[in-house]
Amino acid sequence: MLCFPNAKINLGLNIIEKRPDGFHNIETVFHPIPLCDALEIAESDSSEQYEFTSSGIPIDIAPSENIVIKAFDLIASNFKIPSTAIHLHKNIPFGAGLGGGSADAAYMIKMLNDFYELGMNFQQMEKYAVQIGSDCPVFIQNQPVFAKGKGEVFSSIQLNLSGFHIVLIKPDIHISTPEAYSGVNPKKPQKSLKELINLPLVEWKENIFNDFEDSIFPNHPELKTLKKELYELGAIYAAMSGSGSSMFGIFKEEPTIKESWKKHFTWSGKL
Repeated sequence: MLCFPNAKINLGLNIIEKRPDGFHNIETVFHPIPLCDALEIAESDSSEQYEFTSSGIPIDIAPSENIVIKAFDLIASNFKIPSTAIHLHKNIPFGAGLGGGSADAAYMIKMLNDFYELGMNFQQMEKYAVQIGSDCPVFIQNQPVFAKGKGEVFSSIQLNLSGFHIVLIKPDIHISTPEAYSGVNPKKPQKSLKELINLPLVEWKENIFNDFEDSIFPNHPELKTLKKELYELGAIYAAMSGSGSSMFGIFKEEPTIKESWKKHFTWSGKL
């Protein structure tokens, strides 16, 4: 069985408060985009629980540490799963704020459910997914949602960006979670993002923000420059996704990619 785990972008991200457990409460809107990895499973005659191979962007961790295998192990510890051959082709860049690893893990859960006929519904799969990571559950139903808490409490929204074009640029910049949160100033916004996302797209630029930009742009001014260039190219809305380091712009018409962006990971597609 073959599937194509897709990335997501964050349309706005407000850091509300620090929690007693050390995490932060946030609010954001997750929106899927058609930038995909490929994930395949098949029954294996190996004596091991799984065989794991990969291609595409190199994965420099042991298979047991890979989030896909963590998802497999979680399901295999709760259901009888035969030995399984797993292949992951990695196309979504790491450390980009695009949820590529979380998508791979969520799709592993969905594929195991379908392939081995485990009978789980969406809610059951989401309960397993959240044990892997806060943004894993969003890929189970894989539709635009407003999220709060650590990013795992969802509310449905009416948002249709079909027909718009997106340009994504991911420079060779790594932003650790401690760095991303080191300069943030948690605060409750005057208006919830759940309300603001209903504004016309042309009004998002002045109303919808990613709080991480305030702490990350001073240390990585290239990201601020890329956001400015996206607007200069005609983006209706541009922002950093998650805690970075990818920048995206949403366009009415398909834009011509700037030559200077091609030194980075650059991708464009239709929403």
